[in-house]
Amino acid sequence: MAKKNNSAVSDAWYTSAGINQDVVVSSCSTLRRNLANFPFPSRLHESEAARIQSIMFDAFNFLPDAGEYQAVSLEKLDDVGRKIMHERSILESTQILKGGIIMRNDGRLACTVNTDDHVVMSSFKTGLALDDTTRSVYDVDCELQKHVQYAASYDFGYLTNFVLNSGSGLTLSAVLHLPSCSLLQEVGNLAQKLSEEGFDLRARYGSGGFDNVSGYGSRGSALGAYYRLTTKSSAGGTEIEQLASMRVAVQEVMKAEVNARKKCRSSHVTEIANYTYRSLALAKSSFFINLRESVDIISGVKFGADLGILNGIESTELHALLYRVQEGHLEYVLNTGKFKFEKDIQDNKAKQIERLRALILQESFEGIEKL
Repeated sequence: MAKKNNSAVSDAWYTSAGINQDVVVSSCSTLRRNLANFPFPSRLHESEAARIQSIMFDAFNFLPDAGEYQAVSLEKLDDVGRKIMHERSILESTQILKGGIIMRNDGRLACTVNTDDHVVMSSFKTGLALDDTTRSVYDVDCELQKHVQYAASYDFGYLTNFVLNSGSGLTLSAVLHLPSCSLLQEVGNLAQKLSEEGFDLRARYGSGGFDNVSGYGSRGSALGAYYRLTTKSSAGGTEIEQLASMRVAVQEVMKAEVNARKKCRSSHVTEIANYTYRSLALAKSSFFINLRESVDIISGVKFGADLGILNGIESTELHALLYRVQEGHLEYVLNTGKFKFEKDIQDNKAKQIERLRALILQESFEGIEKL
């Protein structure tokens, strides 16, 4: 397994095409495990933490495709690297400074060591692919269990730092684009219904109220109407039952969004066209675009493309842009590339990042046509 301090990977998983990408941006399956005979990470002595990290780094070397993985200690990862790991949902916070990360070159599978639990392993894929991501983490988990022993009990299953993550230790999530449900103010009721069924539906970007995409002037709402649907608990039922329940929940949300789009086509097409065209115009005419604006622009363009108002760009490219416009990713590109900026921003890194973000969007939107 190669070890190198390089946070940006080529051929990233989020650039691939997926199933049902009109609504489902990506799928993720996460397994949480703890090694037997060691305290949870919050109670580890430094020597114990080092021992666990060594054990897990070594265990990954026994995988059949071990050469596809990189390992790095978080202490050796710079601020930009931590930002990128947070943007890719590998680290829960940029403030996590201790532990380790093991990641496939394409980022499709990543494992943190000594964060919330000794082992937090996630698999990512574009579109609706929960079966694939779950199979991926369990395939790796089975290989690892040939070399490590996890803490488990007959009554509680796999033991984790947080009781709701015990049992199977499996968490399932999907990022969804719900602009029509947001426009029709249906997301709040949908979230309440899903909560009663054991799922959380929360804003993927931004915070606050559920309804209205931010491009319509709503404050505190989910930026761009992107949401994350997540299972609340791993403690009840088997992995197969949990996966089946999540499939039903995602299908329920997809059906709600498809029905909402039919209503929007008949009753709100001018309003949506205004939002879409303004998003496209803002991208094409701006010298600087901040992160909040860029997420909303991407969502507005995707809304228009999905409803047939725009042509010339695919969901795959729009979904990849959600990662390409992030602060950490752009800072890495800026640090490793050679760019010539306008004289008045040559010493202003924040403005250079906003300028680069605008250029990326403009290049991506070059072939878009209004219908």
